[in-house]
Amino acid sequence: MDITFMVALVIALALFFDFTNGFHDTANAMATPIATGAIKPKTAVTLAAILNLVGAFLSTEVAKTVSGGIIREGSDGVLITPDIIFAGLMGAILWNMITWLKGLPSSSSHALFGGLIGAAIAGIGFNSVNLETLLQKVILPAIFAPLIAGIVAYICTRLAYALTARHDPETGSKLTQKRGGFRTGQIFTSSLVALAHGTNDAQKTMGIITLVLISAGTQAPGSGPQFWVIAACAVAIAVGTYAGGWRIIRTMGSGLTEVKPAQGFAAETSTASAILASSHLGFALSTTQVASGSVIGSGMGRRGTTVRWNMVGKIALGWLFTLPAAGIVGALTALLVKTGVVGVAIAAVAGTAAVLFMFFYSRKSHVGHHNAVEVEEAGQTVRFAKKKALARARARAKAEATATSTATSPATADEQKDAQR
Repeated sequence: MDITFMVALVIALALFFDFTNGFHDTANAMATPIATGAIKPKTAVTLAAILNLVGAFLSTEVAKTVSGGIIREGSDGVLITPDIIFAGLMGAILWNMITWLKGLPSSSSHALFGGLIGAAIAGIGFNSVNLETLLQKVILPAIFAPLIAGIVAYICTRLAYALTARHDPETGSKLTQKRGGFRTGQIFTSSLVALAHGTNDAQKTMGIITLVLISAGTQAPGSGPQFWVIAACAVAIAVGTYAGGWRIIRTMGSGLTEVKPAQGFAAETSTASAILASSHLGFALSTTQVASGSVIGSGMGRRGTTVRWNMVGKIALGWLFTLPAAGIVGALTALLVKTGVVGVAIAAVAGTAAVLFMFFYSRKSHVGHHNAVEVEEAGQTVRFAKKKALARARARAKAEATATSTATSPATADEQKDAQR
């Protein structure tokens, strides 16, 4: 098969994976503010899409980990081919679609790594994988990052409720708690998570495209992504984010625990901190695992709420099977494409058919912005009034107060005379 055609096919497939990554991970940033009524659903996904786009341009450390760390390539490594990368992407995309259909917030990152590793092992051998990098920058962060984020979210939630608690100074009884400010704060913390997601997840596709360019000999081994690669991946993940991924938003927003504004604020703050730190260090972190851990931690931190451990168990199983399941599909696809042009064609047709089947099957129980999460406090969605509108509202209130005062003044005067008599 012509190498140029294969490279173009892999780049197109990589961008489609980036698109699935976008709608698969929208919930990481926007599920909790939607659930608490801080932001309207369509506004939330639009904001997340814009910030994912911006975040993709801020760093390339994770892209370098993917393109020059996990798979050994270059003169001192193995000769990885576009066929192998094609097979790895197929495994990642199919697993993303399966977990999206089930509403499970699994890791798109681990699906990508699993598919790529399985394809490389089947097509080249075990020596193609850099196990040290895999352990240090993928496996260990996958274990510790959700735990750390969950602990931080738990502590932040307890502090938020303790610091804002209101009691009657005389009787010591609890007063009505006013924590509406956290709802406004969620707009900023969820935006930070969306920005952080762009700095981490978009780069993984940048790394894959860079890897295929290196394998085709059009880019030097060890070099970072080119600008057009960064721009294309940024747009793809932004468009995917705007698509919504409402099934996973439902799970993250209400399936794990009942989320209140203070909880959401704490969860989003810990999620953003963990993702930004990992992006700086070049860790190919699962943003989904971090966000899920934060939501669970925040649920444990608020008294009177319960964590739905049954759903937590399902998500944990999804995390456990992501790497091997995507790896198996990647390996099978790699064995198929090794047969030549016919094998590549069969893999492409079968993969496309599977994606289309899952999409049309999902329409039987459609989940969209109108039914993803039932929001009890939707009427309190934060609105930022414009200065002119605010001035007009104040003028109307003042005029109404003056009119009321004028209308009641004669009666008041008569009442005063009667009182003097």
